[in-house]
Amino acid sequence: MNKQVIEHEGEAVGVVVPDAHGLRFLAVKYNVWDLDAQRFRSADDARAAIRRLFAAKAASLVARPTLA
Repeated sequence: MNKQVIEHEGEAVGVVVPDAHGLRFLAVKYNVWDLDAQRFRSADDARAAIRRLFAAKAASLVARPTLA
């Protein structure tokens, strides 16, 4: 396998490239920087991690108290 572009909601957010321990994710957008250099077993695993990251960020925005 060669490098593969990873998209989220139609936007390229990174690539996975093979290395000795699986696929390494290289972030190309700041909103997925938390996953940069992490290794995954498959491109689908990387996409799932991105979905979880976005869900966690959305949940933290909802949980923030509003300022009056």
